[in-house]
Amino acid sequence: MRQCVRETCHFRFPVPAGSGEGETCPRCGAVTAFATRPAGGWEPSPESASAGVHVEALLDNIRSIFNVGAIFRTADGAGLRRLHLAGITATPEHPKVAKTALGAESTIPWHYYSNGLAAAQLVKEQGYQLWALESTPASISLFQARPVDNIPVLFIVGNEKAGVDPAILALCDRILHIPMVGHKSSLNVAIAFGVAAYHLRYGRGQLEE
Repeated sequence: MRQCVRETCHFRFPVPAGSGEGETCPRCGAVTAFATRPAGGWEPSPESASAGVHVEALLDNIRSIFNVGAIFRTADGAGLRRLHLAGITATPEHPKVAKTALGAESTIPWHYYSNGLAAAQLVKEQGYQLWALESTPASISLFQARPVDNIPVLFIVGNEKAGVDPAILALCDRILHIPMVGHKSSLNVAIAFGVAAYHLRYGRGQLEE
């Protein structure tokens, strides 16, 4: 971080480490100095990635490349084990994924399937519970449910406009929605994914039968 030394400005902004950029203030043109940074930093413990419930996710026909990148970053932060990408969902081979993934595209294991339904069937046969995020007459609040610790979950999000494929919904053990109290009935898929991923991994709700 650099900060303008002019008393009437003090504009503070980030610069790439070791780049030599930002020696003058982009707002007023005065000289800047490196801002004091706290010593040390946070490092994840070796146990943090394996803590909580085993959750993987299926991204079926996500149309926005930037949403895909954001989901990779969230999956890395929440400790998801793998992302399954299907249909039109962009893979990390697309250069624009990295713009929002910020390196997470190289830390989260992923696999691509041309057919999302086939992917869901395959993972279900491996003993995973399938939990989809979709608002339907049969869905329950995300916050009323939590996976059983020893049963892995495949968490499914679908196309931003069409939602989750009805054939995939028919395979699901749970269909969840995020409660909405405003005028809008849904969240951006990357934001909704983040809310749900952290709840499924670390939430303290109880599984409803």
